[in-house]
Amino acid sequence: MEGGESSAKIIKTAPSVLKADIWTHYGFYQLKGKNELDKSHAVCKVCHTKIKYLGGNTTNLRNHLSRFHCEKLTSATKKTADPAQRRIDEVLSTFPPNSEKAKTITQSVAAFIAKDLRPYSVVENAGFRHLLKTLEPRYKLPSRSHFTENVIPALYNGTKAQVMASMIQAKRVAITCDAWTSVATESYLTVTAHYISEDWQFLSHVLQTRAVYESHTGAHVAELLSHVVEEWQLSDKDVMLVTDNAANMIVAAELGKFPHVKCFAHTLNLASQRALKVVTLSRLLGRVRQIATFFHRSTTANHYLKEKQKCLGLKNHKLITDVATRWNSAYDMVERFLVQQPAICATLLSPEVRQGQSDLCTLNETDVSNAEDTNMTGTIGDSPMIHAIKNAITTDLLKRYNGEAEKKILHTASALDPRFKGLPFLTVEERLEIYRGVTEEAASLENERTLRRTEVIDGPSAPKRKASSSSLLVSLLRRSFTDTEGTAEPKTPYAIAEEVIEKYCKASSLPLTEDPLNWWRVHEITFPLLSRVSKRYLCVSAERVFSTAGDVVTAKRSTLKPEHVDQLVFLQKNLHIPKC
Repeated sequence: MEGGESSAKIIKTAPSVLKADIWTHYGFYQLKGKNELDKSHAVCKVCHTKIKYLGGNTTNLRNHLSRFHCEKLTSATKKTADPAQRRIDEVLSTFPPNSEKAKTITQSVAAFIAKDLRPYSVVENAGFRHLLKTLEPRYKLPSRSHFTENVIPALYNGTKAQVMASMIQAKRVAITCDAWTSVATESYLTVTAHYISEDWQFLSHVLQTRAVYESHTGAHVAELLSHVVEEWQLSDKDVMLVTDNAANMIVAAELGKFPHVKCFAHTLNLASQRALKVVTLSRLLGRVRQIATFFHRSTTANHYLKEKQKCLGLKNHKLITDVATRWNSAYDMVERFLVQQPAICATLLSPEVRQGQSDLCTLNETDVSNAEDTNMTGTIGDSPMIHAIKNAITTDLLKRYNGEAEKKILHTASALDPRFKGLPFLTVEERLEIYRGVTEEAASLENERTLRRTEVIDGPSAPKRKASSSSLLVSLLRRSFTDTEGTAEPKTPYAIAEEVIEKYCKASSLPLTEDPLNWWRVHEITFPLLSRVSKRYLCVSAERVFSTAGDVVTAKRSTLKPEHVDQLVFLQKNLHIPKC
């Protein structure tokens, strides 16, 4: 940079070929004696400073103007990047589809769709795409079809392999099935497996969901369950079937030759529904239901109810009504009514709300509270309504569980549960018969274990030793060193099982509030033989109602194919993701 030139020297305007906006403030001197410009140096029109010009590069010119004459800089003079031109770091930093980072994010999106029951179209939503772009600009979200046809099926296959590997260790597997109908009026049957793991964890896995186009006859259900056993390699697991009390399920168990147990929760539900139809109880519930409906529909009454609750120091709880498909909701409705009864009466009798409803709050609280009595044995103090309720429930329960095979399974499971091993509900002869069956089963397992151990030591094809092939040493020293009288005979498997059962029965019973699986985890070393039998019977679980299965086929996903429904229900129930 050179300065101090005579200010009288004229600065010529830059040629028109130099179109950069910076040349508004620069020009050139004319060479002495020539009609040419000295383009080796550009001259600042403000301070007449000569700046070396390298031809085409205006960086020095811009730096001078920015440093000494920043007021001359305008938005047009400042050098800005072309918005249409992508930066090189943007081009080079986009993840390739096969990169590990991109695969991890794609797997996480698939898990989000499956676990949170999101539609496949969520990957096309503007808000979701904006969220991913904000979190990781370098990630390119795959298309909806890519998730449907590739990512979700691959995730399903991987999870299925894990479930099958886990069930291989099970001593026995119990399966339950539940039929449900989607919003698209399509019938599905979902099958779940239950078993006890090696570390005494009770595990449940949804195996499959199949669309059922035929009628739900016992033959069709039996065929479907047989396919489930074959596909999931459960033929050697002595599969036990747990279902509701429907006739087609009973037929399916007989045709499929499955040990069958009717779900006790469903049985109790049927008995309770019968009790709710008792005339006196039905009338009582109707009055409570009418009061709850009145408060739900009247905004004025609901407002004054909240005020009365506040004055009486009661919790601000809404009244609830029962649901026909939930038998225990009637109990919840009555219980909530009893808690809020003072506020209800005060509200209904107040001048602001009185609309011919005052007679509804005169319910007999004694009758309502007596409905909570859980002792099914009739007592002298029972009211006619309580007596009718107990009679209805007892009558319904007595006609259930009449099959000898089913009762044996349930009694054996109770005997192997340390809370109920005393079997107080059976006679002495029945108890002995149950424990005799447990002893025989334990002896059979011990015999199998002994045979396997022998095969490991000698080999399955080891030749039998001849009785006369005794060694010379034994022949010479048998009389002196063999104590034939003190040699104990080896115990038979049945004798071993009897000793274990006797020791188990003498152990203290477990309190009803404790977990029997935790007890077996601790005492497995003490009762190794009996613990193996326990895993075969304590795996029985209640029939599952798939409330979330119906959420898979929603109005936004009513056109899902059956195979996609199967994959999504399976992943929602079985896919394990770490807690955050």
